Amino acid sequence: MKLEHRKINIKDIQFGEKTEVVNGVLFVNKEEVVAELKTNNKIKEVKIDIARPGEKVRIIPVKDAIEPRVKIEGEGDQFPGVLAKVTQAGEGKVNILNGVAVVTIGDIVGFQEGVIDMWGEGAKWTPFSKTLNLVVEIIPIDGLEPHVHEDVVRMAGLKAAAFIGEAGREIEPDEVEVYETGSMVEEIAKYPDLPKVLYVEMLISQGLLHDGYIYGVNSQQILPTLLHPNEELDGAVISGNCVAACDKITTYQHQNNPVMKDLYAKHGKELNFLGVVLTPELTTLAGKIRTCDYTAKLCKMVGADGVIVSEEGYGNPDTDLLMICKRLEDSGIKTVLITDECAGRDGMSQSLADTAKEAVAVVSGGNVSHLVTLPPADVILGNMEAISTLAGGWEGSLLEDGSFQCELNAIIGATSEIGYHNCTSKLY
Repeated sequence: MKLEHRKINIKDIQFGEKTEVVNGVLFVNKEEVVAELKTNNKIKEVKIDIARPGEKVRIIPVKDAIEPRVKIEGEGDQFPGVLAKVTQAGEGKVNILNGVAVVTIGDIVGFQEGVIDMWGEGAKWTPFSKTLNLVVEIIPIDGLEPHVHEDVVRMAGLKAAAFIGEAGREIEPDEVEVYETGSMVEEIAKYPDLPKVLYVEMLISQGLLHDGYIYGVNSQQILPTLLHPNEELDGAVISGNCVAACDKITTYQHQNNPVMKDLYAKHGKELNFLGVVLTPELTTLAGKIRTCDYTAKLCKMVGADGVIVSEEGYGNPDTDLLMICKRLEDSGIKTVLITDECAGRDGMSQSLADTAKEAVAVVSGGNVSHLVTLPPADVILGNMEAISTLAGGWEGSLLEDGSFQCELNAIIGATSEIGYHNCTSKLY
């Protein structure tokens, strides 16, 4: 399976009479985007704004971020099974408006949206302070049930990204990244002496709007599934909207999953990257046992020597993370976990809700409870009052001068458990 990411480097976004890319500048016809999204009769109003790195702009409450792309060769188009017809993703050529994100905002459940600051202290904590953001605020008609509201916002964001992505269809890329592997049998024959590695990616799948989607299928409804990494890099996996902002895997992060890209970089040199197991994080004990047993079985069937497991969310999913680890280590498969920590504001509390003696190799994405103070912004896109109900904020977070305090919980991507964030570690 071979996939090309053809990156068109975008240096600015401006509104214009036509949606197009000219000399590295993305021009967006705002009225066209609004008209496209309002074809959904559940949407009452759409607002479009631009937020650039360095501007004193605060975006809140953020639901998702999506990279605008267009498939120019190969089957289907972006988000198969959701926007496009169901086709096999992972092969062909994709033109990418590199450096641009479509960011959706709007209240849904009122506590698991997030914040993006484009400057200053807040910008340090979110990777989406470095992207040129087309901010899309969706205001639905009155009276929608929360799950319908969530669906409307999710689909509008994807649709906006696909619409904008079309601007790159005829543009020659500035750089091309190629992702290619053969079948497992071929790769094992090609690199017989290299350790065989699988990546287990856990997806939030807890209902009540806390779900990921694979080819449009709610991850609650699947058993752990073996996937070629190119499928996710080609838009087969998208974010549901409602997970704590700090470790929500946005659609943009799925499209650019750094664990997969790093494993690809080492493939055929230090290790043999055989594929991905997508694993739902369920809430019932029976569900956890079923999915964790099944995940371990798939890893053993493939003959993995080592597995990297990344989590989405924290608390309840910590149990799944440790259950998978125990099963793999007990089977003789070396296991590395990627998680974050809920260690209290002083960092002294137990970091995870569960533990296991088999978890001897653990990478932390940071402490979700870390407290930050963010200065007042010149421009607010969305509703600043939302900080009082977001996870990581509280009543009284917002101060009279427009500054506020919050935990990293509230900042999009601050403690990403797939490593798409700005935190690092120092030895001292």
